[in-house]
Amino acid sequence: MSTLSPRESPASPPHADRVPFSWSHFSPSAGLAAVLALLVGYSGPFLIIVHAAQSAGLSAAQLGSWVWAVSIASGVAGIWLTLRWRVPVITAWSTPGAALLLAALPGVPYGEAVGAFLAAAIIVTLVGVSGAFDKLMKIFPASLAAAMLGGILFHFVADVAGAASQQALLVVPMTVLFFVGRKLFPRFALLAAIGLGLAIASWQGMYGAAASWQGSSGPLFTMPQWSWTAFVNLALPLALLALTSQFLPGMAVLSASGYHIPARSPVTVLGLASIITAPLGGHGVTLAAIIAAICTGPEAHPDPQRRYMAGLVCGALYIVLGIAGGALAGLVLLLPKALVVTAAGLALFGTLASSLTAALMDEGHREAALLTFVVAASGVTIAGLGSPLWAVLAGGSVSWLLKARPKSTPAMTPVPQRKN
Repeated sequence: MSTLSPRESPASPPHADRVPFSWSHFSPSAGLAAVLALLVGYSGPFLIIVHAAQSAGLSAAQLGSWVWAVSIASGVAGIWLTLRWRVPVITAWSTPGAALLLAALPGVPYGEAVGAFLAAAIIVTLVGVSGAFDKLMKIFPASLAAAMLGGILFHFVADVAGAASQQALLVVPMTVLFFVGRKLFPRFALLAAIGLGLAIASWQGMYGAAASWQGSSGPLFTMPQWSWTAFVNLALPLALLALTSQFLPGMAVLSASGYHIPARSPVTVLGLASIITAPLGGHGVTLAAIIAAICTGPEAHPDPQRRYMAGLVCGALYIVLGIAGGALAGLVLLLPKALVVTAAGLALFGTLASSLTAALMDEGHREAALLTFVVAASGVTIAGLGSPLWAVLAGGSVSWLLKARPKSTPAMTPVPQRKN
């Protein structure tokens, strides 16, 4: 576990004093964290995009352009933000947005859908440029943000137990080796667990068949078309989901790991990247939340100032996957699901512990933080809006209702020792 508190930020000095870039800062653990983040990012959301495109009747070229757009935009923007701030800024396409499109995209003309993508990106960019998101981050209690992050991460860690009930011979040895490694060789504990998992999966013949879709690897321009219906049903929900379900927890991940950068920068940059790629089929790129926690935690590197290398590797891998298209992305689907679930859960274990500690440390917001955690962990969806938004609303309302005030934690007074 990291010893940094959300208020301590040696890993995120002001921009003028950022740590100098050096190739010597690269480490195998940072590279592994980036690879694992991409495995998690592509194994689930990639299937959502493919399913949504197939449900909407998109062509293989349109699907390929969609994957190209979100991958290239995520990679380029992630590398730029990481180099600017020297922190592991991990980007991703909007997974909640892709899930929304699974239900809302069928029946909408593709040109109007692209117009909605563009409108949503413009809304996000304006929020970033105006600084409104920074004001929201200052108003929203840090303990509630940590609780929301903990709720989001909880089921990913808890899924390890579920995976163990299905594939005990794979999951249990990985988990045991991970915690033994945390004691004996902490920097390589996760690497050892994944290596053991790969060996066991090979021995048991658990690798799946390669993905079979034949998509174009290049961009395909589509002229955006305006539609009030698409704006209301697609653009507004996409923008709201990006801000509440991606950017807010994404900033919480950075803050929980001790990285404090102005939200205006990533919101604006990623909004502009989404504007550029919308005519190519990109539904929007945002800050990552779940996979970002893999790269910002101590598993990426014990020194917080060297974890930015995970962001650079992650961005480069995004670009490679975008150029390679479906052929390379499909390789992700070869890995056993239980292995990916276990590796992700173990990688997020320390971040979850830190989030819960930060969430419950402040007595003034403890009840509101607990409610925020419970709602976020529930995974509830109401009116098409996911649990992160409802967690924010519930926790924020209770915090206001109880008129909570931040309380400084009193210093522990040493207990006098009786002399014998």
